[in-house]
Amino acid sequence: MRILSLLQREGRISNVTLARRVNLSPSPCLERVRRLEAAGLIQGYGARLDAAALGFGTTAFIQVTLDRTTAEVFDRFRDEVVLIPAVAECHMVAGGFDYLLKLRLADMDAYRSVLATIVDLPGVAQTHTYVVIEPIKADLGLPLGS
Repeated sequence: MRILSLLQREGRISNVTLARRVNLSPSPCLERVRRLEAAGLIQGYGARLDAAALGFGTTAFIQVTLDRTTAEVFDRFRDEVVLIPAVAECHMVAGGFDYLLKLRLADMDAYRSVLATIVDLPGVAQTHTYVVIEPIKADLGLPLGS
């Protein structure tokens, strides 16, 4: 868990530094990391980017309600929504609607264009949008401790 916690916070950490911080020698540490990767506990490595600086300063969440809740409608919606680049995340949820989408956009004109695409997806009956005014806490990984 200490290896996972450190890698989650510092993905570019060297194996030697990682080994020292988890009180292992480098070879066993590297072997553990490889086993964690092979087991799928580590799914990849990446950089956190500044969305606003890169032209994606608008974030919106859209609740989507489908016209029917059948496997075929769910599958068709899923197959189409994953093709929309502005959709950063899509979650099927339990409750008063079916899906929650997170969009990363340049501005409200881009939002309007993407919304037109979303409302035309197979099975979409209704949407409600929430535009983020100020992000308070971003996902920084799992709460594994130190």
